[in-house]
Amino acid sequence: MVDYHSRIDDEKTNPGFALLTNKPHYNIYKRTVRGIVTIKNTKKLLESHNAYYRGYKNCRGLIGATASIAWSSKKDKTYELIAYRKEEKWGSKRLVDNDSTIKMDKLCHSTFDNYDYENEHNRIIPNSPCPVLFGIRGTDDKELINARSLIKSEEIDSWLIFETNQGTDDHLQKTTIDKIKPYQSVIVEGSVDKTPYTIKGGHVIFSIMDSFGKIDCVAYEPTKNFRYIIRELNHGDKVEVYGGIRKEPLSINLEKIKIKYLKVQIEKVENPICPKCNKHMKSMGANQGYKCKKCSTKSNKPLLQKIKRNIKTDIYEVPVCARRHLSKPIKRIK
Repeated sequence: MVDYHSRIDDEKTNPGFALLTNKPHYNIYKRTVRGIVTIKNTKKLLESHNAYYRGYKNCRGLIGATASIAWSSKKDKTYELIAYRKEEKWGSKRLVDNDSTIKMDKLCHSTFDNYDYENEHNRIIPNSPCPVLFGIRGTDDKELINARSLIKSEEIDSWLIFETNQGTDDHLQKTTIDKIKPYQSVIVEGSVDKTPYTIKGGHVIFSIMDSFGKIDCVAYEPTKNFRYIIRELNHGDKVEVYGGIRKEPLSINLEKIKIKYLKVQIEKVENPICPKCNKHMKSMGANQGYKCKKCSTKSNKPLLQKIKRNIKTDIYEVPVCARRHLSKPIKRIK
């Protein structure tokens, strides 16, 4: 079956399978989804369980196969209904109607990440030339069956519903900046230390700090309108950031951000008004206060007002088109 279905000739594929009679401990899954696991250690684990397994090429597929067996759906789970194409259609352009996907998204409330309205992207369609026609994710397996019936597409060969860890945030671990390591996925709380700025390519960067250190956070160009939220942050705002850790440079690739506190910002509206002459005072120079030209009354208090912020204390996420499969959508949080 592996020989028949796997695309061994594709340099990006490294398939593997594992068959076990005894389930590995849940910590194997947690360690794999949150950190780095070696093929060597995975093979040792499989041998200790008397597993029947085989890896192809660099054998990396064994890691995911083993972790998936160790996974438990008791803590959190979602479902995905996967519809498969007729074999003669494999590799050709898929025919899945966008309007029917939008209709399904609006009618089937337990589904998620179906369609990106801002970027007009049909998320249920895979990008690769695989046998999958479409996949619908949701929290109600029964509603997924109704959702499938609403999709207008080319003929479906077969379909199956899987229990999954998609949309669960299982990959994230709460930590502090000093304990962050490359390739982890983390939740970190801190205050904005360096205000956002945009670099070549449209990526937006800012830094946060906690009691233990400082780290850059990045909203990359594919996150589209999410970057508008990030650009509104200011020094002193308190946030909780969610994302994967890039090794070089060490930084957080943002998936979500929770704005917990917005620092009040004040701006000068005009010079103070003289209480005797009812005229605006003149500045005496930088940090020297103000003085009425007519009666020489002095003041250090210009008229101030709060700067209106275009964001609020809330949680924001990247658009559907840029969302990782494991990322829990806000729809499942609120």
